[in-house]
Amino acid sequence: MTQVIDTGIPLRLQGVGKEYRLYDSPRARLKSLLTGRALHHSHWALRDVSLELRRGQCLGVVGHNGAGKSTLLKLICGTLQPTTGKVLQNGRVTAILELGAGFHPDFTGRENLYFGGSLIGIPREAMAALEPQVLAFAEIGEAIDRPVKTYSSGMVMRLAFALVTAVQPDLLIIDEALAVGDQRFQKKCIERIEAFRANGCTILFCSHSPYHVRHLCDVALWLDAGQVKEFGPTEIVLGAYLTQLQSVPPSEPAGAVPQALIVPTESTPEPAAAMPPRPAPQPDATATIVSVEIAHLSKDSPPLLESRDLVATITVRGHSDERPNVGFMIEQSRGVGITSLATHEESAAPQPLGNGLWRSVLTFPDLPLHSGEYVVSAFLFDASGLVVYEQWYQFLHFRFVTPTLMPGLVHLPHQWS
Repeated sequence: MTQVIDTGIPLRLQGVGKEYRLYDSPRARLKSLLTGRALHHSHWALRDVSLELRRGQCLGVVGHNGAGKSTLLKLICGTLQPTTGKVLQNGRVTAILELGAGFHPDFTGRENLYFGGSLIGIPREAMAALEPQVLAFAEIGEAIDRPVKTYSSGMVMRLAFALVTAVQPDLLIIDEALAVGDQRFQKKCIERIEAFRANGCTILFCSHSPYHVRHLCDVALWLDAGQVKEFGPTEIVLGAYLTQLQSVPPSEPAGAVPQALIVPTESTPEPAAAMPPRPAPQPDATATIVSVEIAHLSKDSPPLLESRDLVATITVRGHSDERPNVGFMIEQSRGVGITSLATHEESAAPQPLGNGLWRSVLTFPDLPLHSGEYVVSAFLFDASGLVVYEQWYQFLHFRFVTPTLMPGLVHLPHQWS
C-alpha cells in the first residue's frame, strides 16, 4: 500500500513486492474465481525492495530491460499498488514518464493545461496563476489555442514537461528522458531539474545512460530479475553493474551494453566491427561537432596509426556565447572500453576560434596500447557537461602496432625494484 509519512524523508520503501497472477486461459481465471482454487502461475516483477531517500538526494536506478525498474516507478507514483510491503511518501510527487499521455487530442493546449493540471493535483485557480509561466517555458506560441491533435510530438512533450514541472515537487521521478525538444529546450529542461535539486528536491532517476547516472546521482540501485542486486554509493554500484554487462556473451544484443559516455538515442548506432556512417546533424541543431581529425593515419582501411602518439583535433560549434565541452573515447573495435575523457572533467576548456567555433587538441603521448584494432568516439556537451548536444559514436576504426611480445591490452606506467 502507498502511505504518506510525516517525516522529513520524501520516500521510504519497506519490503515492497509486486506479484502478477498469470492464467493459462480466461477459462482458468474464471474457474479460479468460482472455486477459490489457485490455478495461476505467479510472476514477481518486484520482490522485497527496501530503501530510504533523504531530502535533496538523487537515486539512479539501473538494470536490464525487464529488471523491474518501470514497476518500481509505477508503485512509487501510485499507479500500481504493491502486493507486499509499504510505499511511504512525504510531500508532492511529480513523475516525468510518458509525457503528454494524459492529454486529450481534441482539447486545445490551453484546455489540456487545466485538464492535465487537475490530474496532477493543481486546482483551476492555481493553474490560472501558473499559466503564463507554463506557456513561456513551453514556447509553443499561438498553437496553445489549437487542438493538441494538430501538434507535433515535440510540441506535445514541451507543453507536458512545462506543465508537470510548473510546481516544484518534493520527489521528482524521471524515467529515461532527461529532456525533450531541440537543443536549446533540452538545456532549459536540464537547468530546471538541476534547480529543483539545488532547492532540496529528491530525485529518482531511471536510465540506461551510465554517464548521466554518474553525474547526477549520489546513490544507485541495481535491480536484477525484480530483486535488489546492489544498493549504495553510485560509483560502487555502477561499477559492479557495468562489469556484469561487459561479461554478457557476444550473442546478446549489442545495444544491451551501454558504454561509459554513450547517451542512448533513437539514432545511436549499435556497436559493430564495421565503421558506422557519420551521423547527420539535427535539422534544428546549432551546436554541432564540425570535425574530428586524427593525425598520422595511413590510407589503408582500416588505417594504421603511423605514430607513437595519438593526436585528435576536435572542432565544434557551440550555442551563441556558451563555452561548450568535448569528450573523447577509445575502445577496442569489439566494444571493450579503454578510456573516456571530457574537458569539463579535467578543467581543460576548448579554445575559441571565433564565429562560434571552438577547438580542443587531445594528445596521448607514446600511446600505451598493445597491438590491435581500436575505435574512437567524440562528444559535444553544454557548459555544464550534462546536456549531450551531439555524439559521433564509433566513427573511426584504426589499427595500432607496438613492438611488444607480451600479451595484454595496455602498457601501464610501472617500475621494477
